[in-house]
Amino acid sequence: MSKIDHSLFKASEHALENAFGTCPLCDAQLRIRNSKNGRFIGCTHYPECTFSKPLHETETTQLKVIDGSSCPECQQALAIKKGRFGLFIGCTAFPECHHIETVKQQSDTEVACPKCKKGKLIKRTNKYGKTFYACNQYPHCKYLLNSKPVAKSCEACGWAVMIEKNTTNGVVCLCPQKDCQHKVAQG
Repeated sequence: MSKIDHSLFKASEHALENAFGTCPLCDAQLRIRNSKNGRFIGCTHYPECTFSKPLHETETTQLKVIDGSSCPECQQALAIKKGRFGLFIGCTAFPECHHIETVKQQSDTEVACPKCKKGKLIKRTNKYGKTFYACNQYPHCKYLLNSKPVAKSCEACGWAVMIEKNTTNGVVCLCPQKDCQHKVAQG
């Protein structure tokens, strides 16, 4: 039987203790700390030293320069970049120039918002690439649908919009109201 070296398992010495390096201000060790806003990396000499940085770096990565493009603000080249909210197009002269554009443009469906009756439902994409349809009056109106809206009133409950669903029997219009769910063959 082999003997276990218990000195490897001391509670005072943890394998990740030096994983974050030393503080650039006071040379003390950095460690994961908690706050009301979440976890972050902070100096072990707090409150004497207030150095901190995000746990997950939120730096933007430039993926590809778009050939033949120019920034409308400074005429430098534009690039596809990845940031904390997904892909976007930004100026290569950042931080001097702050011009950004979305990769996928929002498209208007010409369907009126049934909740606020002021806005239109527009096609949008979240940071994971999933499509949804939201009112263009956001943040005043937070109505959204996960399926394509159809400008057709529900015969059962009178809701102003129905959604398009693909089924095994073909495409149907479905009422998005949870207590209704009325189906009609699209035609």
